[in-house]
Amino acid sequence: MGSFRFFSVVLAIVFSGMVLNAQSSKSKDSIGETKPKETTFSLLKHDTKQTAKSVAHAFTRPVYWKGNDFGKLGILLAGTASLSLADEEGRRFFKRQQEDFPGVVRDFGWYFGSPQNYFMANAGLYGFGLFTKNEQIRKTSVLIISSSVTSGFLQSFLKTAVGRERPGDAEDPFGFKLFSSQGRFHSFPSGHTVLSMTMAHALAKQFENIWVKVGIYGVIGAIPPISRLIDGAHWLTDVGFSVALSIIVVDSIDKFLFSSEAYEYKKPPKKIAWNLRFGPNTIGVIGTF
Repeated sequence: MGSFRFFSVVLAIVFSGMVLNAQSSKSKDSIGETKPKETTFSLLKHDTKQTAKSVAHAFTRPVYWKGNDFGKLGILLAGTASLSLADEEGRRFFKRQQEDFPGVVRDFGWYFGSPQNYFMANAGLYGFGLFTKNEQIRKTSVLIISSSVTSGFLQSFLKTAVGRERPGDAEDPFGFKLFSSQGRFHSFPSGHTVLSMTMAHALAKQFENIWVKVGIYGVIGAIPPISRLIDGAHWLTDVGFSVALSIIVVDSIDKFLFSSEAYEYKKPPKKIAWNLRFGPNTIGVIGTF
């Protein structure tokens, strides 16, 4: 199993480096180019500073929220509550899939969504961008790491504060033990989903081709949360909330990096209209490109 974990990490690094390098090498005017006078150390210093500023920005945004922002929060919470009506049926459905679900896919979902492998993959991606002085890859990696730190902290706090019992241990979806240190009460939200969707959304933003986006979301973004549902480690609401949280954080930090002109953008990021869809018969986050 250890060899498969290594393969998964290497695959993620190679895939990310290849696709982003191909995107940044389209023309001599690509945003992947940097000024020759910039040294590796100066780039590292700049990226570290931008990461810290991005995380600080994300955590302080609620202070500046207005009515519309609180309205969106209310929709997210109401949607999560509505989706909980499908939790029990969802558990039964995914449990029936366990025997026939491909083991290699379940393993990939577990290993890629694990923090140590996830951050190793991003370290490889950033290292490639730093030593080749490719600005697009560096910016993308800064977006991933700052978003991951932010969403990761939030999900870690919520896991303990909410204290939701995992499907494998619970008799019903509404078993809670607030501020519990026991792993069985750390179901909400899903850490694997938060990390995988954070990377998927940040990577997908770098491409205009719809099929590349679909591929990234379908592999990096979807496999880890699905594998956790199959394993009975999370409820549908854990995954649905985590997907929404990741998208919100990545979009917020990407907008900050663009507005602060921390990196060169060839053009303003292409906007995607994201709509939350929660309910007994409707589950997911719909993006209109």
